[in-house]
Amino acid sequence: MLLIVGLGNPGTEYARTRHNAGFMLIDRLSEAYSIRMSRHGKGAWGAGRIAGAEVTLLKPLTYMNLSGQAVSELLGEYPELSGSLLLVYDDCDLPLGKVRIRKSGGSGGHRGLSSIINTLGTKDIPRVRLGIGRPEDGDVVEYVLSQFAPDDLPQLEEMLGRAREAVESIIANGIEQAMNSFNS
Repeated sequence: MLLIVGLGNPGTEYARTRHNAGFMLIDRLSEAYSIRMSRHGKGAWGAGRIAGAEVTLLKPLTYMNLSGQAVSELLGEYPELSGSLLLVYDDCDLPLGKVRIRKSGGSGGHRGLSSIINTLGTKDIPRVRLGIGRPEDGDVVEYVLSQFAPDDLPQLEEMLGRAREAVESIIANGIEQAMNSFNS
């Protein structure tokens, strides 16, 4: 079984912000595969099948900087999910619309990813990075917590579709093949 964790912030005020791209992808997967999400403890999660494999989808509801708490809580209740984690999250170091898959690595300053790395004690966490771009000027925190501009919505939709395909490919074909296909 694979645990797919999408990062974001809870609450309607954050629902369409750049920092919630991970939540948006989990919502897409949940809808496409009829996986019912329910709140349990520090997260909303649901179990189902994607590409023929059993998966659990998780949206931490602890706010981004404490995402590791929700992941740790779920892994504590379901230890069989340990070692089968896939993260999906926004990345302002990638241009808007770009999707990148990595097998491991540091946080790159992403506080949600930092929380999970610190909580689990490992950087060896496969991930799908969703490009949201970087502001030309101004505060990065303000930028990631702002909503996508209307002109950005077509690229957002295309990126979420491609990211869904990337997750499906990771499940069906393994991360190496998915990286070869999606990291071009």
